[in-house]
Amino acid sequence: VAEFSALCIIECVSVLLNFQLSALLSVCVCVTQVLIGCLNGRVKTFSTEKGIFTESRECGDLSQGRFTGLAVMDSSLITCVESGLLKVWNEGSSNTAEINVGTGVCRMRQNPSQRHHVATGGKENPLKLWDLQRPDKSIFTAKNVANDWLDLRVPVWVRDIAFIQDSNKIVTCTGHHQVRVYDPSSPQRRPVLETQYGEYPLTTLSLPADQASVVVGNTHGQLAILDLRKGLVRGCIKGLAGGVRGLQCHPSLPVLASCGLDRFLRVHSLKDRTLQHKVYMKSRLNCVLLSSRDLEVTGEVEEVKAEEEEDEDEVWDSMEMVKEHQGKRATCEEPSEASGNRVKRKRKVAKQ
Repeated sequence: VAEFSALCIIECVSVLLNFQLSALLSVCVCVTQVLIGCLNGRVKTFSTEKGIFTESRECGDLSQGRFTGLAVMDSSLITCVESGLLKVWNEGSSNTAEINVGTGVCRMRQNPSQRHHVATGGKENPLKLWDLQRPDKSIFTAKNVANDWLDLRVPVWVRDIAFIQDSNKIVTCTGHHQVRVYDPSSPQRRPVLETQYGEYPLTTLSLPADQASVVVGNTHGQLAILDLRKGLVRGCIKGLAGGVRGLQCHPSLPVLASCGLDRFLRVHSLKDRTLQHKVYMKSRLNCVLLSSRDLEVTGEVEEVKAEEEEDEDEVWDSMEMVKEHQGKRATCEEPSEASGNRVKRKRKVAKQ
């Protein structure tokens, strides 16, 4: 993969640096605007062209919990909080449509091909698919898997959700290291595919451009690429030191952006799973977002490396030489002279 400078990553870096005092929890993009959900219940609009926040609105409070998802439908804003309150904020109107999706929500995602469809899930809150045009009842509610080999109920803990393009299928990852695929168009409400990865809770997932695999991350900084057809692990991505909080695959290129508790923003190649870029962001990261624009191939990285080498040469040239060898010789000669004086004194005493 050629070296590149991603405009989308620069935009994300600018957002984080200018907004590091508050928690970036959930983001969504609309052309040149990024929506940021804050812990204080406000949703701010950041302009990637101007590099400033252009709008702020109150969409919740701390008593309802943190934002678990943001989405845009036409000119309306969709928000969802941990308490299970999903709201549709109509532009220019104080009236909001409210849907109770159940308590303990961990994630709300929008279907990119059908924007009036959103999926929700959480702790002891199974996957549900909602039609915002008919919000009275969910159009699909997942059924829990069968009991385990001890005949014990398997707990439900949906951590992240993604829609497979050109398909009705939905992918989820759980806090019990499970990856499941559901098909709402089929009469079966249980997952049509289930696999596991690792031993630690999965926190986030993202679908690459080929849509035949999924990238998942867990609380111990482990990343893996899983095959959605066979449920096998294609490969693992190493290098993360803390829990993974955000993953985003580029919509058209084999590129993966990741962030987490180790405060680094990383860009990996999905072809050979090598690290392409790594940026220290100073604060713990919750989300990462890639723009739909193509990445631009530039030579900025090579120029920066050349400048760094020139600076290092100047520093070394400006340093003074320390004469350590002469000092050592001087200290070595002192005891020899002292021993010579002692011999002369002994000779004088012997003559007397």
